Parts: sequence; structure tokens; C-alpha cells
Amino acid sequence: MKKGFISFLLLLFLFGMMTGCGTAKPESQQLISIGITQIVQHDALDSVRKGILDGLASNGFRDGEQIKIDYQDAQNEINNAITIANNFAADKKDMIIAISTPSAQAAAQATQDIPIVFATVTDPVAAGLVEALDKTDGNITGTSDQLPMELQVDLIRKFIPDIKKLGVIYSTSEVNAGVQADQIEESAATKGIEIVRAGITTTSEVKVATESLIGKVEAILIPVDNTVVSAIDGVLSVAQEAKIPVFASDTDTVRHGAVATYGIDYYKMGVQTGEMAARILKGEKISENPVEVTKNVDLTINKKAAKLFELPVPSELEKEAKEIIE
Repeated sequence: MKKGFISFLLLLFLFGMMTGCGTAKPESQQLISIGITQIVQHDALDSVRKGILDGLASNGFRDGEQIKIDYQDAQNEINNAITIANNFAADKKDMIIAISTPSAQAAAQATQDIPIVFATVTDPVAAGLVEALDKTDGNITGTSDQLPMELQVDLIRKFIPDIKKLGVIYSTSEVNAGVQADQIEESAATKGIEIVRAGITTTSEVKVATESLIGKVEAILIPVDNTVVSAIDGVLSVAQEAKIPVFASDTDTVRHGAVATYGIDYYKMGVQTGEMAARILKGEKISENPVEVTKNVDLTINKKAAKLFELPVPSELEKEAKEIIE
């Protein structure tokens, strides 16, 4: 009996060793470490992040299975973005995904070795991230939400044909926002529209900037600007009271209360970014992945918002719109 009992214990021990080895991941199968840095939380950027995760997952990189995501929000503070990027570099992440221009710039300064894939960088060349959209010889590439601002100006004219003065609220500390403000002014000048700029540096200034435009403009256009969009409630509350229509450059802000936009589906842009990141994780070189610019834009109209601003919606635009919010 004693000999049989010892044999039984030995079998149990061997079984435990075998099952223990089965649950441990071999070194070659350790999770890929990806740091995601986002300048601030708001609907558009959050949609991008969700799309990135879905784009990665659909290509075989699921968080907790093949990859481990370390997500960090900079709370709209550039110093936080720099700290996050430096920490990711020190941790030797396998990849950094940077959502927004400031986050991408911080990541680019932090490392020249770790692959960086950015999203929603309006002008990567002006931001100093790449030499040209088709020349990504370093460690960084990504997707751009660059839109021709002429589309937005023409859209506003369809709502307000005789508009003479258009307000633009933008962050003077974001390269992409300044580029868009210049593009809006150039386009408006050819149509006899004067641009009244209201520059801000922090979200706390957004409401005051909006108030400064009341009585000076007939409408307000918000470019793709993270600082302003993250404080859009302040813009809308002031503008609605003054009946000054607000137009946007992204669909999420229209869903939130702006009148209309020829905008990007930021979730789809996130998926596009995630798919690019997956290709690089599978072995493609950064140089084989030039910066991708969104090719298609869709008209989104918020009829409820238009009514609040006492602004009729042209019937031809209703027919054209891909999404109408009642």
C-alpha cells in the first residue's frame, strides 16, 4: 500500500508539472506591448481609439491575447504628453500609437527606435513628423485627417448665402489648428468672406473666445482642433443664446450640437490606423507604409441644432446628407 501511495503522489506531481508548463507562455509568445497616448478625451478622439483597437483585433492583435495595451490620456497638457511618451520609450514598448498632433510630436521626440503610428494628425509635414506624406524613412507614419477647408466654407454659404463675416475659434498652440485657420481664411477670401479669428491656448478660454465673436460674425466654424472640441459645450451654449450658428469639421461635434459638416468618420479613421499598425507588427517596414489621408468625406446635418439656431436646412443638402440628426 505504501509503495502504491508513493507512486500515486509521483503521478500527481508529474501531472502538475505538465499542466503548469502548459499554461506558461513561451518567451516567443509574450504579449506585444503597445502604448497608446491621447492628448485629451472627447468624442472624436475616443472614436479613433475604439477604431484602432477594432482594426488591430480584426487583424489578429487582441488586447490581452496577442497584445497588451497601455492607454494614457494627457488631459490636454503637452507636458503630460511629453512625460507619457518618455515613459513609453523608457519602458521599451514594442509600438507607440499617438492620437493627435501634440501626442505624435511628443512621441517622435522621445524615441527614434520604437515604431510610432499616429492618428488624426492634420498636417504631418508642418508638424515636423515626416518629410513628405510619401516619405516615411524614419520610425513614424500614420493617418491624417486633412480636409480641404474650402468644403466647409462652401457648406456654410449654402446655409447662409449672404454671409460676410465668419468666426473661427482655434488653438494657437496646435500646429494643425493654425494650418486649418490659414486655409479657411484663404478660401473665404476668394468668396468675399472676412474671417474673424479667436485664438485660444487652453479649454478654459474657449467660452470667452466664443463670447468675443458675438455681434461680430454671422456664423462660427470650428476646425479639427482638440482643445476647442473638448470644450464644445462652452461654444454651443454661448452661440445658441446669441443665435449664431456653429459649424464643425468632424461628425462627432455635429452629433453633439453643431449644425453640419463635410466630415470624417473618426471611428473608420481609427480602424484604418489600426490596420496600418497591424501590418507593421506583422513585419512591414515603416517606409513601406506612407502616411494615409482620408479620401472620403460625408455630409452630416443636425436638424435639431439648425432649429435651435433658427437656421433653415436647404432641401438639396437634406438629399445629399449621409446622416441627418433629427
